[in-house]
Amino acid sequence: MELKKLTERIFYYPHQPEFDRPMLAYLAGDRFSLAVDAGYSAGHVDEFYAALESAGLKKPDFTVITHWHYDHSFGMHRIHGASAALERTNAFLAEQRERAADTGYLDALKRADIHFEREYRNRRELKIVLADITFRETLRLDLRGLSALAFHTESPHSEDTVCVYVPEERVLFLGDATSEDFFNGCPMDMEKLRRLTGMIEKADCEWCVLSHTEPLRKAELLEYLHTVLAH
Repeated sequence: MELKKLTERIFYYPHQPEFDRPMLAYLAGDRFSLAVDAGYSAGHVDEFYAALESAGLKKPDFTVITHWHYDHSFGMHRIHGASAALERTNAFLAEQRERAADTGYLDALKRADIHFEREYRNRRELKIVLADITFRETLRLDLRGLSALAFHTESPHSEDTVCVYVPEERVLFLGDATSEDFFNGCPMDMEKLRRLTGMIEKADCEWCVLSHTEPLRKAELLEYLHTVLAH
């Protein structure tokens, strides 16, 4: 799979539905580069980096995690450079690392999720690490010629949801923010979705990038969200 170009300075490695792998994004600053999310596994990260190399791009200097769910964070031990996550995300990952000390936890995850079983079919252990950098609400990174604002936002999907806004390119990365909380078996929290939609409406962006679909124009995403809220 090849890297795709969204804007002059933003690229993405597309999501892979067969493994439920999320999109991994790359921001190319003049001095530093930033990835959005650390992927499902070491193999996912290796594919992403191979695509970067083929496109003539260096490995990321920083990687920001949008939330703790394993398809976005369990590849973090494999990344290049420093990782950054919300304090709450690190707390969730610490819990996961403790649970992974029990060898039965990997098998339990495989039984619970067919996509996880496919991703980790030949693996007998999990390597879960914590982020190098943590923040409580916001983190601003100056990549030189390009900046990224990572910020915590309310979301129906996960309480540690982080979005990444790139003002120069008018792109907003939303992770899985608009989805239900599948990990807790919960239905859609419509009030949280309404507040999230309000945040998106106010954002000065042209593109909204969700992790498990192709990038959407802001108007396209808002049309969909208003349809969901109307039911």
